[in-house]
Amino acid sequence: RNLPEDAPYVVEEYSEIEAAIAHERSLAGAGFFGPVKTVFASKTLRYRILLGSSLFVWQNGTGINAINYYSPTIFRSIGITGSNTGLLTTGVSSILKLVGALVWLLYLVDTFGRRGVLLLGSIGGAVSMYYIGAYIAIAKPAEHPTTKVGSGSQSAIAFFYLWTVFYSPTWNGTPWVVGAEMFPQHVRTFTQACQAASNWFWGFIITRFTPQMFTAMGYGVYIFFATLMVVSIPFVYFILPETKQIPLERMEELFEPGMKPWKAHDIVMARVHETRQLRNDAVVKHSPSSTSFEKNQEERMERV
Repeated sequence: RNLPEDAPYVVEEYSEIEAAIAHERSLAGAGFFGPVKTVFASKTLRYRILLGSSLFVWQNGTGINAINYYSPTIFRSIGITGSNTGLLTTGVSSILKLVGALVWLLYLVDTFGRRGVLLLGSIGGAVSMYYIGAYIAIAKPAEHPTTKVGSGSQSAIAFFYLWTVFYSPTWNGTPWVVGAEMFPQHVRTFTQACQAASNWFWGFIITRFTPQMFTAMGYGVYIFFATLMVVSIPFVYFILPETKQIPLERMEELFEPGMKPWKAHDIVMARVHETRQLRNDAVVKHSPSSTSFEKNQEERMERV
């Protein structure tokens, strides 16, 4: 905060953090089963576990694990033949995922919010998958193998890369961020375990049945994943509240009874700004009116 340790604002904020930690520990205790009992005793926490776990249903519904584990099959279905070409195509896709993850981490997630990037990823990913499915249904590249990559296959590869560009900075990491933010500290060990279990369970289901899906459905696999991404759009918009910039101590307010998820962020942030302004006014009122102190206060408020 660029303030001295004994500044009223610093002392008050530090005291609030200590009080919040002590309160949370008193709710569940430090034992293994304390968080489990607390979660199952709370309707709100049970709902949030269901909500957080559902995010990993939609994450796996993008088709990411099918692509991760069966990329040679994916590329062969759109007309890519030969080991070298397949490896090169897979390598380029992996580089795109790395770059997208870095952009998401350093800029996107805290600029556009969690809901915004998830909606963008679902829309862009669905369009890309629908195109790939339509190309395979019309051109049937598996029935006309060739050593040269034609223009149709090139366009399908381009849309596959486009899918990667949309997925990596959106659905790749955002569910983990939301799941970590929307639970209080005293139950987070258990809730994070539940969400990790959901991720690996649905990852196993998709990975286990992908070969059978390609055998039975053909191009329908792409239509299936594209449709799941479309279905995830109303889930994100109407059910998932935005958690960007909401203090962890006030996350409970997003899930108050009667709070509309698509309006919750604006309402809670308005309360947060009001509280900060009142606190700042109190600090200025009871602190030395030196020029340097006032300057520090102004700078702090600008950062907040």
